[in-house]
Amino acid sequence: MPTIHLHATTTATPEQFVAALTDFGPGRSEIFGNSADGYLEVHDVGADHADVTEGSRGIWERLTYDWSDPHRVVLTTTDSNLWGGRSWHTYTLAPQPDGTTVVDVDVVREGKNLRGRLLGVVVGSVGKGVLTKAFEGTITAIEARNAGESGPPAA
Repeated sequence: MPTIHLHATTTATPEQFVAALTDFGPGRSEIFGNSADGYLEVHDVGADHADVTEGSRGIWERLTYDWSDPHRVVLTTTDSNLWGGRSWHTYTLAPQPDGTTVVDVDVVREGKNLRGRLLGVVVGSVGKGVLTKAFEGTITAIEARNAGESGPPAA
């Protein structure tokens, strides 16, 4: 099973990152390029969990989100047209003394059919660059989303 590890440092706090990750409203695709609004279906949302279907470009998956730990968000695939039941994402958020947050993401993909297995091979090799670029875009979008939260700069 392909496993991809992504790593970045952001100016967003863990709380801000989790808030963006768990915002299932319209415009989600502006933060997460691989989550087209037309695929988004929210089945259930609680204080620290959600059941959501999302995807893009012909690929979808139903995920259980768990953010009961404020520094760790686990997304478990429960259904998909490509990915099997041992597919998941884990976001680990480590606040730093300088106010930044280190974000580590692990993605595991188990293809459940021929197309999924073939895409898994691609994701596990050349696809990491595509996922890295998408992750960098997500970091940039979350930082931009939070730029106005602290108010205007002091004069």
